[in-house]
Amino acid sequence: MTALSMLALAGCATDDGGGSGAPAGPSASAGSPYDLASVCPSTIVVQTDWNPESEHGGTYKMVGPNPKIDADKKRVTGALVAKDGTNTGVSIEIRAGGPAIGFQNVAAQMYSDTSITLGYGGSDDAIALSKTQPTLGVFAGLEKSPQIVMWSPDAHPGWKTIADIGQTDTKVLYFQGATYMEYFTGKGILKKSQVDGSYDGAPANFVASGGKVAQQGFATAEPYIYEHEIKAWGKPVKYQLIADAGFDFYQQMLSIRAGEKEKLAPCLKKLVPIMQQAQVDFMNDPASTNKLILDLVNKYNNGWTYSQGVADDCVKQMKALGIVGNGKDSTLGNFEDSRLTALIDITKPIFTAQNKEMKPDIKASDIATNEFIDPSIGLK
Repeated sequence: MTALSMLALAGCATDDGGGSGAPAGPSASAGSPYDLASVCPSTIVVQTDWNPESEHGGTYKMVGPNPKIDADKKRVTGALVAKDGTNTGVSIEIRAGGPAIGFQNVAAQMYSDTSITLGYGGSDDAIALSKTQPTLGVFAGLEKSPQIVMWSPDAHPGWKTIADIGQTDTKVLYFQGATYMEYFTGKGILKKSQVDGSYDGAPANFVASGGKVAQQGFATAEPYIYEHEIKAWGKPVKYQLIADAGFDFYQQMLSIRAGEKEKLAPCLKKLVPIMQQAQVDFMNDPASTNKLILDLVNKYNNGWTYSQGVADDCVKQMKALGIVGNGKDSTLGNFEDSRLTALIDITKPIFTAQNKEMKPDIKASDIATNEFIDPSIGLK
C-alpha cells in the first residue's frame, strides 16, 4: 500500500514451502458451512492491490499449511482454511498487486484475466469504472481507509487537521491521480496551488524539507517507518485520516466482476462468512499470518521492504484507529448504503470532469452488497 521502497524488480525462481497463515485442521464435512468444494471454483484466486502486507492479513489468514510460493509470478497457493484451520476442500491463490501487475488497476486486471475470482479495490474506483469494468464489493475488510496526510509536529505545531494545512501555502505531496485530493481541492479544504502530485513514495523530499512539506501516507506504515526506520528522520509525525477529513471511502473491499454475481452466489454465501471470520481471527492473533507475509516479501524480493516492526504496528494501528472494526452495528465487513451514496455524490462531478463514463443513475447497490455477509460475525 505504501511505496517507500524503490521497486528494483528482480526475477526469482519458484519455491515450495515457507510458512503458513493458519494451522492444520480437519476437513469440512460435506454440506457443512465450511465445505466449499461443491459450490466454489476449485481454486479461489484473489488479486490484491499491493505487495504482501498486514492490511491483507485476513486474506492470508485463509492460506493453509505448507503453501506453494511462486516467487517469479509473486503469488502463493495453499489449501483454503476456515475457522480453526478447517480445510474447506478448495485452494486459495493470492496474487500480489502493484509492481507484480505493472501497477495496473485491479479491476482492469480482473477483466483481462478472468481466472481471478475476487479483487481488492476502492469504492471510488468502483464508481469510476461502473460502466466500463463494473465490480461489486462483497466484503469490506477495512472499515476505514488508512490513508493519511501527515506532517511534522515540530515544523507545524499548531496543525491538528488537513483543513489546517489548507489555511497555509504549505506544499502537500501526493500521488498524481488520487481522487481524494480532487475532493479536498474542490471543497476548498486544500488549495489547488499547494498540492503537488510528484510524490513517488520515497521519503527524500519530506526529510530534506525538514518536515516543512506535508505528505500523503498510510497510518499503518509511514508514522512507524519515519520514526523507527528512516534514520535521517527518526522522530514522530502527526497526521489525519482522509476518512476523517470527509473522504470516507471503502478501501480494499473485496469485489467480484458485477456480472458474475448470480453464478458465484452459492459460493459467496459460504465463502464471505469465512472471510469475515478470518479477518476477526487475524486481528485477534496475527503472528503466524504476519510470519507468512514477511516470508512472501522476502521470497518475492522485488525491492519492497516490510519489517516485523511495521507488520506488528500495522495491526496495532488498525485496532486503535478503527481501520479494521465493526460498522455502526456489531458486524464486521458489511457496507453502509448511506456512506456509498455520499461517496457517489462526492465523486460523480469529479469523474464527470475527468470524462470517465459511469453507469447512468448509479446507486449504492451497484457498488456493493451485504447479501452474503453473516451479521453475527464481528470483533468483540
